[in-house]
Amino acid sequence: MLLIAVLIGIALLFDFLNGLHDAANSIATIVSTRVLAPRYAVAWAAFFNFIAFAVFGLHVAATIGTGIVSPHVIDDSVIFGALMGAIVWNVVTWLAGIPSSSSHALIGGLVGAGLCKGGWNAVVWSGLGKTAAAIVLSPATGFIVALLLILMVSWSFLKASPLWVDRVFRHVQFLSASAYSLGHGGNDAQKTMGIIAALLFAHGWEGGKFHVPFWVVMACQAAMALGTLFGGWRIVRTMGSRITHLTPMQGVCAETAGAVTLFGATWLGVPVSTTHTITGAIVGVGAARRVSAVRWNVAKDIVVAWIVTMPAAGLIGAVFYLAAAAFA
Repeated sequence: MLLIAVLIGIALLFDFLNGLHDAANSIATIVSTRVLAPRYAVAWAAFFNFIAFAVFGLHVAATIGTGIVSPHVIDDSVIFGALMGAIVWNVVTWLAGIPSSSSHALIGGLVGAGLCKGGWNAVVWSGLGKTAAAIVLSPATGFIVALLLILMVSWSFLKASPLWVDRVFRHVQFLSASAYSLGHGGNDAQKTMGIIAALLFAHGWEGGKFHVPFWVVMACQAAMALGTLFGGWRIVRTMGSRITHLTPMQGVCAETAGAVTLFGATWLGVPVSTTHTITGAIVGVGAARRVSAVRWNVAKDIVVAWIVTMPAAGLIGAVFYLAAAAFA
């Protein structure tokens, strides 16, 4: 009982760090366009992160709990390895100001620990393949939707004065930022829900049928919202200004594109990276202005971090699994 409580505590710590690490995804655009001061932006994002459970189902949680590694392989050591792989990688990238994916860090840690426990047969390749495909598809979708939106909006307001357009979109950005934060809370918090539910299922506490108890839903949403309140200012700078300069209109298009992508992925049960999604959208609005408006060297460094995240977290997860199994 004590061990389960400790593991749930570690899972909620990861969820808190997820909110801390990925807060930048929710608020970078609205802060960089100076529509909201950082302290108000994080509170705004945290609120919509928290209420996301009332909007979306729990398809992503089911994918994490049963669709990445076989539920029959999961035990305390596997859960510990998965969580520590994700937490260690999150802390390293947060300190370095690198907007890597908390989601893929968790999945990488889970796969690394699962492989150590049950070999290649432990991995649910269909679920892992769907998640791996999203590494490419989510930023690509964000990029394309943002590019189309910025072109449509630019043509629609072609004859309007820049000052009037700026004033209008400063108000509209409240809505787009809210939608993005809602999508972020809906997709990301479910990953920790899936891990905790898998732990409870492994201990036979779910009556033989995998499901996510309501208290788990509330605890995970609260932990993520609390993490978001603490913010991640190093990553805000990278996401909000180092990739490209954003105006309120561009911020609205980027956030809307990110929200559309996240809403679709969450309803389909695909655990995507909110970091990848908003980065693709920000690059899309920058490229719509001109290709040189995007600092491609920064974007390249971010892409490298995306590629490295899953194997790095997987290796760390495997090491922690082996250490836990040795003392089990």
